[in-house]
Amino acid sequence: MGVKASGRAKTAWTSAGARTSAGTRTTGAAADTGAATHTSLRMVFEAEGYKIRTYNDGTTALNGISNDPPDIALLDIKMPRMDGMELLRHLRQKSEIPVIYLTSKIEEMDELLGLKMGADDYIAKPFSQRLLVERVRVVLRRAQQKETAVSPDANAKVLERGKLKIDPERHSCRWDGQNVTLTVTEFQILHCLAQRPGMVKSRDALMDAAYDDQVYVDDRTIDSHIKRLRNKFKVVDRDFDVIESLYGIGYRFKEN
Repeated sequence: MGVKASGRAKTAWTSAGARTSAGTRTTGAAADTGAATHTSLRMVFEAEGYKIRTYNDGTTALNGISNDPPDIALLDIKMPRMDGMELLRHLRQKSEIPVIYLTSKIEEMDELLGLKMGADDYIAKPFSQRLLVERVRVVLRRAQQKETAVSPDANAKVLERGKLKIDPERHSCRWDGQNVTLTVTEFQILHCLAQRPGMVKSRDALMDAAYDDQVYVDDRTIDSHIKRLRNKFKVVDRDFDVIESLYGIGYRFKEN
């Protein structure tokens, strides 16, 4: 089916970003070795009214981000002095700022390791500027919603399905008592499936649940997220099999 645009109205994002109430511009930090990538990111961020700081290596990025935390960080995996994986590990010891990987490495284990360490999303190079902007918006908005949430709504109640226990308000997920670290996108997909066990969810329905803006993504992106979800749960339970595939239709959470 190619790319998809959600039918919901798109919320306007200008220079406010994740700090609208404070009246300051959203700031991004990008750690990448490519000068062309720096130029492209500056053009994209400044066109959206955001500020952007760029770094050429992981060590410099760690110092800069630690001393002046941005609203969001975009990290390349392969960098000199300190790679993106190590940089993220250090950042997560002191900060929960949203992180998106910019990666040309397609090996699944690299992606799994990065996301397990606490990245919120990843975008494979080369990427479209529009896709980057929309992914940044989604991750920023979710971070803002997590910070400003006052009381849980119906979707924020703790959900238990057999061995699964997920708490949207705390963004926590446990399987048979063991913690499973999920990105915001993976969490939304799993929550959507687990809310109605036995009900089949199409890829479009899962994209609507995972990307709450008018985000353009390939419909097979959901397949990749499902694969990573399964692999993460199999780390704590090799017999995990509750996310079922229905060929040509979609996915469902197995009924007890």
